[in-house]
Amino acid sequence: MDVEVLIHRLDTGLPLPGYAHPGDAGADLYAVTDVELLPGERAVVGTGVAIALPDGYAAFVHPRSGLASKFGVTLVNAPGTVDAGYRGEIKVTLLNTDTKDAARLKRGDRIAQLVIQRVEKASFHEVDRLPGSVRGANGFGSTGR
Repeated sequence: MDVEVLIHRLDTGLPLPGYAHPGDAGADLYAVTDVELLPGERAVVGTGVAIALPDGYAAFVHPRSGLASKFGVTLVNAPGTVDAGYRGEIKVTLLNTDTKDAARLKRGDRIAQLVIQRVEKASFHEVDRLPGSVRGANGFGSTGR
């Protein structure tokens, strides 16, 4: 079941997002410009595309594992959320986590992956007390050692 996503190419010199292999969840997004990230530096990089998603869907921008493992480059707010109503350019905030080396990316390099997912709307109901659960109010790290 393919989801129809309308796409507006803002930079005709770049490929449209696409899946590298059958069964891939993420479609590659490409850098509009060259960027050099010094150790610990971040930069907002455009992808040259804008999309229109159907209601009930969102797109999530994920880091590329190859950039992370080879260069220490990840996304600051991963995954980034693209709501169905957003019509602007998809941009990503890249971060160089390497402590010694700069990361150099060129225009047209794959910099992130776009994953399209169905999302549910919640109806929030305020109550005086929540029902109990096995976990209760234990927080982050409470289930591990």
